[in-house]
Amino acid sequence: MVENISAAYRDRLALSGVSFTVPSGEIMAILGPNGAGKSTLIKAMLELIPRVSGKAEFFGKNLSRVRKRIAYMPQSASIDWDFPARVKDVVLMGTYTHLGWLRRPGKKEHQAAQAAMEQLDISDLASRQISELSGGQKQRTFVARALAADADLLVMDEPFAGVDMKSEKTILQVLRSLASSGKTVLLVHHDLATVREFCSSVLLLREGNLVASGPLETTFTAKNISQAYGIEGALA
Repeated sequence: MVENISAAYRDRLALSGVSFTVPSGEIMAILGPNGAGKSTLIKAMLELIPRVSGKAEFFGKNLSRVRKRIAYMPQSASIDWDFPARVKDVVLMGTYTHLGWLRRPGKKEHQAAQAAMEQLDISDLASRQISELSGGQKQRTFVARALAADADLLVMDEPFAGVDMKSEKTILQVLRSLASSGKTVLLVHHDLATVREFCSSVLLLREGNLVASGPLETTFTAKNISQAYGIEGALA
C-alpha cells in the first residue's frame, strides 16, 4: 500500500500525493509519458530516493522489516555495463539479499542462479561479460537476477526496454509464471499495445500526479489514457 507519496528533485516536485495498492499475485503496470514520475514512484516506494511525504507498506509492514521479500530491477540505463562481471555473477547477486554480504553463496544459491538463467534462456551466456551482451540479453540477465532472489514482490523498471522479440517473449512468459505462482509484479511499462497481454491492473501517471489506478478492465480506458498522455483517441 502506498499512501500520499510525494518526492522532489532539488526544488522541483516530481511526484505529488500518489496513493495506490498493488494487488497480491497480479502484474501491475505503471504507465505514463516520459517525465510522468514512473521511475520516481518506485524509487520513492523503495526508499531509494528521499520522500517529501507519504508512506509505503509491503505485506502490511514497513520496508525495513520485509526487504528480503522484495526484488528490484533498475532501469537498464542506470547500470554500469562496463563493470567487469560475468552473467552468472550478476544473477547470483540476486541471492545476496538472503545471505547478507558476509556469507559466501553456497550450493543452494548457485542452484537458484542456475535455475533463473535457465528460465530466461541465458545459461549459455553464463561466463560472458555483461559488457558483451545485446540489449535483450542484458535485460534477461537482470530479470534473472530478480528471479534468483525468490522474492514475493518484484519491482521492475522498464524490463522490456530495448529488447528483441525473443527476449520480450521470454520475459513475458516468466512474468506470467510468477503471477500464476502467487508472486506480485509491479513494473514500469511503455508499450500501451501490449498491456492487455499480461497485466491485470494498471496505474497511470501524468506530471507526477495520479490519473487512475485499479483493475485493467475499469482503469485502462480511452478516457484515462487520454488524460495521462494528453492525446485524443488513445489506444485502449
